[in-house]
Parts: sequence; C-alpha cells; structure tokens
Amino acid sequence: MKKTILIATEKPFARKAIKKVQKIIRHVDDFDLKLLERYNNVDEFKEAISNVSALVVRSDKVSQDIIGSAKKLKVVVRAGAGYDNIDVDAATKRKIIVMNTPGQNSNGVAELAFGLMLGLIRRKYLGGPGTELKGKSIGLHGFGHIGKCMAQIAKGFDMKVFAYDPYVDSKVMKEHAVKACKSAEDLYKKVNFVSLNIPVNEKTERSINYRLLSKMKKRAVLINTARKDLIDEKGLMRIMSERSELMYASDIAPKWKVEMEEKFPMRTLFTTKKMGAQTVEANLNSLVASVTQIIDFFEKGDTTYQVNG
Repeated sequence: MKKTILIATEKPFARKAIKKVQKIIRHVDDFDLKLLERYNNVDEFKEAISNVSALVVRSDKVSQDIIGSAKKLKVVVRAGAGYDNIDVDAATKRKIIVMNTPGQNSNGVAELAFGLMLGLIRRKYLGGPGTELKGKSIGLHGFGHIGKCMAQIAKGFDMKVFAYDPYVDSKVMKEHAVKACKSAEDLYKKVNFVSLNIPVNEKTERSINYRLLSKMKKRAVLINTARKDLIDEKGLMRIMSERSELMYASDIAPKWKVEMEEKFPMRTLFTTKKMGAQTVEANLNSLVASVTQIIDFFEKGDTTYQVNG
C-alpha cells in the first residue's frame, strides 16, 4: 500500500517547489503526494490528515487535536528550523517522529533581517535623512545557520560582527571572523544592531526583556526574525517609551502592533506576515529536504533530523 505524504500549508509553498517534489515522488515507488493549501479551519486539516503516513508543514499548528485525528501518521517534518508550532509531546506519546530541516531557510531569513535593518535606518524610504550600515557593529544573538549567513552578509557591509551563543564554541565564531561575547548583556552593550536568531524554549521565552534591552547602546536597533514569544512586550514598550532613539523591526508582528505603530511610527517596522522563508529558493530547499527526509525515513530508517526522543 502506498504511503501518502500530506503537505498542509495555510501559506503555500512556491509552485516551483511543489513541482519539484511532485517530480521526486513520481520516481519513487510506494509514495504519493496530497496537498492542502490555504485551508480555512482546523476541521479541513483534521480531515486531510486522517489517513496519511507523513506530514509536512511550515508554521501551521500541529496540535494535540490534529495529531489525534491522524490514524496512520508516522512522521511530521517542519519545513524550517523552529518546530514550536508542533506539539512534540503529543507526537512522542503516539510514537510519531518529528523532524525539522535546519539550514534550508537560513539565507532567506538572513537577507530579510538586513532588509528590515535598512528599512528602519533609511527612515522607511520616506525621504528623511537616514544612516548607513558601513562601519557599524552587529550582534548576533544565536550563532547557528542563520547567524553564520548574517555574519557573511555583514562583512559585505563592512560591519563589525559580534555574537553570543552558549552552545557554540568561540573557536567556531573565530573561524567566521566573529568576536565572541561572554553573555547576552555583554553583546547588547557593544553593538548598534542586535539580531535575534534563537529558538523559543523554557529558557528563552520572554527573555528579551526590559533589563536586557536597557543595556542597548544609544540609537540601537533590535531585529527579530525568530519568534514573537522571545520578546517581553511590556518591557519592550517600556524601554521604547523611555528611550526615544531605540528602534525595533520584526518579521513577527507583536501583540501590541497597532499601539506600537501609533506611538513609534518611524521607530518600528513589521512585515505583514512572517516572510523570512518566503523566497522561491528557501521554499524549494526546505520542501525538497522535507520530502527527502520522509522517504529516507521509510526506506532506510534514517532519523538524522529527529527532534523528539
């Protein structure tokens, strides 16, 4: 019996990416592909997943309820690095493998971070005098795949690059010509721009708070292309009210988006929907990786990118 791979995406992949994986599936025995795009409610998702063997999602919520509706599901792949949108505990209880695709979206996210930085410091291109990136310093809070891409791009702007990541050896940073900081506080004190490139977990949730943000240099810019839940929004509002020169740009609109845009119109910049991985190249890389990992899991037992126990 064929194994069905469901690609369930409220925000569809690029057509080029879909055509690529359709071609892959045509050349592999015992697999077929099912698409659920721009679905309107959870019931559509639950119905679509009921008899599939594998699932690929982007930022779509794979809740306990969704998992409970999947009678034959064996593996879920998040087309991207972060997987906090998947109820990993519920999947583990059902003995469902959860994987991610680290590194596949990294360049798209890194480029967007610089786009947000430029948009803010050039006054949203509305004609007012701005400033430049050349000679400024950037701090990478997290030095994984995205951090490494950002370090490379920053050098093209002739920026000084610093990073803090307790899970990455300082030797690795040195290999990328990046100066390692001993703590987040140390990083935030040093640089003109801070880019958040860390996952959400028990240690990092709302860790970007008033105390930490108060360490930032005068006229500093915070860029968030990671997750909304990293930010303590009360603390962010407070520090931006107290310091009229700080700026914030995010690929994830905050809960207080409307209020922030009203109070700080030229000091905030938000995308309309999470756009970091919304490039044809990132779509193609992450979707091909997802489907390939699923095929390798069933045919070879490969669980290289498994994130649950």
